[in-house]
Amino acid sequence: MAEIRLSGVSNRRGSFVCVGKLDLTIPDREFLVLLGPSGCGKTTTMRMIAGLEDPTEGEILIDGKVVNDLEPKDRDVAMVLQSYALYPNLNVYENIRFPLRVRGSDPAGQKEKVMLASAMVELDDFLHRKPAELSGGQRQRVALARAIVRQLNVFLMDEPLSNLDAKLRVSTRAQIKNLSHELAVTTVYVTHDQIEAMTLADRVVVMEKGVVQQVGSPTEIYDRPANTFVASFIGSPAMNLIKGQISGGVFRAENTEIGGLRAPDGPVTLGFRAEDAEVGTGSGQITGPIYTLELLGDATMVSLRIGGALVSAKADKSFRAEIGEPVSIRVPGEHCHLFDGGTGARLSE
Repeated sequence: MAEIRLSGVSNRRGSFVCVGKLDLTIPDREFLVLLGPSGCGKTTTMRMIAGLEDPTEGEILIDGKVVNDLEPKDRDVAMVLQSYALYPNLNVYENIRFPLRVRGSDPAGQKEKVMLASAMVELDDFLHRKPAELSGGQRQRVALARAIVRQLNVFLMDEPLSNLDAKLRVSTRAQIKNLSHELAVTTVYVTHDQIEAMTLADRVVVMEKGVVQQVGSPTEIYDRPANTFVASFIGSPAMNLIKGQISGGVFRAENTEIGGLRAPDGPVTLGFRAEDAEVGTGSGQITGPIYTLELLGDATMVSLRIGGALVSAKADKSFRAEIGEPVSIRVPGEHCHLFDGGTGARLSE
């Protein structure tokens, strides 16, 4: 059992609020991702759980026990960092064994634990090598094995894939996903990469400027973003957002008119996903010259400039046109999202 609970936790540095009052419960065995841009407070939140930062106020409980006054070594959590933090003078075997050695673990059982952790991350062929002889992905796997070997109930991961190239990120991400399933431990994972969040998380916490914007499953956050910040942060590409006015159920903006919508008259922001739109060459709800074309293999991304915003829609992979040619975009009403023109909050549907 390793439930983590943050009750009214905040972190301030002078007048600057790193993390506002945060109430969050992470159930046992959940994989929770803290997601947001740099400076949003996600790493500070994780460091407070680890004991590397002190909360200004509030309580942190692990397995029902308040840990605010416990040293990091006494909280029984394992950390995997962006920088790997390996010992260059030790080989892979000794790097993995190091946490057992410094804690005085029974020497008779150390080898078995190291070999089990090594096998989980496929490092058996590299145990004799030093970190300098490994690739970035292999070093990160050593860091994962070093965390696994302690057999704890809480993992904290701070942007562990940021130093890897695109191909290694995909393979290592898959390995982390598989490990979380095998180990069944409570995991808090920090990232600014929404693809990592969507593919790894049981739940996602989206943060901005120290404040939680939305908490939910990846599907919930993708399908029903709570505000324009979440809508613009989740998705690749992000949700299209067009500022305009709605009157009598009809949304109007520059070169845009979409009817059949339910919202009070006034300023609103309309959002839709690129994959929910249809691209054509006749009349449509959104019209304009092509700003750019991107061939993606399985589709063609078509973008227009509407009122200063870049609006994208996915066309069939066989779609062909030239930059500057006029096109139209149609968006079914059921795929339109409406947000308050002032606050950016989602309007009830």
